[in-house]
Amino acid sequence: MSTTPHHGAPDSPVDVDPYIRLQQTDEFQDLRNRFRKFVFPMTAFFLAWYFLYVFAAIFAPGFMSQKVAGSINIGLIFGLLQFVTTFAITFIYARWANREFDPRAEALGQRMEQLGQEGLNR
Repeated sequence: MSTTPHHGAPDSPVDVDPYIRLQQTDEFQDLRNRFRKFVFPMTAFFLAWYFLYVFAAIFAPGFMSQKVAGSINIGLIFGLLQFVTTFAITFIYARWANREFDPRAEALGQRMEQLGQEGLNR
């Protein structure tokens, strides 16, 4: 007795999980590549900036403690700039996602629904 389904050969596209089928599409690969090309450099930039701040505090305390105005020193300014950078990156990502990522992801979501329906109809 055969254990393969009656609707196709064992490795036919119909038998493959719809999530796997979607991952194999050019549209999904393009979306993943676009995401990586945006997120990885942005993450590398932020981590480099953050570690510059931390290492400057550890290895250059004289520099970081230099007064700029009153009791405000370079270390305090760098620390506050960490928050500014975080908000800026969040703003930039949200704009990029709304313009570039989300419309493509929505189209893939609709395609996933179609693939799921095809699987149910077979």
